[in-house]
Amino acid sequence: MNNVSFAFVLTILAGLSTMIGSIFIFKKKNENVIIGSLSFASGVMFTVSITDLIPESYNLLINIFPKFPAILYMLIFVVSGIIFSMLIDKYIPTNNNLYRVGVFAMLAIIIHNIPEGIATFMATNTNIMLGISLTIAIALHNIPEGISISIPIYYATNSKLKALFYTFISAISEPFGALLTYLFLSNYINDRIMGFLFGIIAGIMIHISMYELLPTSKSYNKLSITYLFFALGVIIMLINHFAF
Repeated sequence: MNNVSFAFVLTILAGLSTMIGSIFIFKKKNENVIIGSLSFASGVMFTVSITDLIPESYNLLINIFPKFPAILYMLIFVVSGIIFSMLIDKYIPTNNNLYRVGVFAMLAIIIHNIPEGIATFMATNTNIMLGISLTIAIALHNIPEGISISIPIYYATNSKLKALFYTFISAISEPFGALLTYLFLSNYINDRIMGFLFGIIAGIMIHISMYELLPTSKSYNKLSITYLFFALGVIIMLINHFAF
């Protein structure tokens, strides 16, 4: 198998790991599942943004700009991501809060997964072992991202099929990013573009974590469960960060 084929296999595996998060929709409905899953996903997304996306954005931009402009550009694009996420939030239907959270999570994760697919595809073509390590790290945090889509959609619509479908749409965005790179973008992707993209994605993820997932979990007034699972999400992602 050549590097290109293997790169596609890895991005497909990384993307489909999102579907593992849907396993909880096959368990008996329980309010604690909503509370724990939303706060856990919030902790994961927040930690990924702080420990991975923002530092990666800076590391890419520092290859092009001096230190202060690199930090400034990074912050500008993080804030731009937050503003963009707020604008998306404004136009999502609000008649069902859980449904809105699930749809918003799906859109945010699609925007997140496409550049991840690009990065995984390019890394694997350069260094297969690097691509494998990156795939493992991405797969681990894609699972709770799948939870953040499937659980709210399932509890809002009472449809396992819809929950699986929305999660699958998010999952295939990862190999879609790889396909875009292979067909069109490989000659245009550079450190500057990826640095800007990771900054924007970090802003989107911070917003959905702090202003959507965590507040929705807290709204059930079982704060001990909310904070416990938020902390668990943070700890697991810190372990993942230092392990890979």
